Amino acid sequence: MTELRLAELNRIFLVGRLTKDPEVRQTTNGTPVANFTIAVNRRYKNAAGEWKDETTFVGIVTWQKLAELCKQYLAKGRAVLVEGKLLSHSWETEDGQKRTLLEVRADRVEFLDRGESRPAAEPAAGAP
Repeated sequence: MTELRLAELNRIFLVGRLTKDPEVRQTTNGTPVANFTIAVNRRYKNAAGEWKDETTFVGIVTWQKLAELCKQYLAKGRAVLVEGKLLSHSWETEDGQKRTLLEVRADRVEFLDRGESRPAAEPAAGAP
C-alpha cells in the first residue's frame, strides 16, 4: 500500500511599513543578517457597520546580500513587500517561562515607495 503524502507549503506575502530602521549585524562567520519589523494594516467594517483599523506587527529577518540591500535602502516608514517563509522559535526564560516567537525569513523584499523601484530579490541560499 502506498503512503499518501500531503503537499506542504510555507510561503507568506506581506505588504507593510517598517516600524524602525533595520538592525544589521554579522554572524560569527561574517554573514550579514538584518532584522526589522513591519506594520501590516487591515481595514474592515465591524458588525455595526463602522470602519475599524487593525495593525499586526511582524518580525522580518534577511540574510547575506539581501540583508546588505535592506540596510542600504530601507528606513523607518518605508513601504515594502516581503516574500518568505514563516518560522517559529521557542525557548525557556531564566525563570522557566516558555516563549515562542514567529518571524518571516524573507527571500525577497521589494521597495514600494519614494521612487525606489529597485527590488532586493535574492535567494536565501546558505542562510542558517
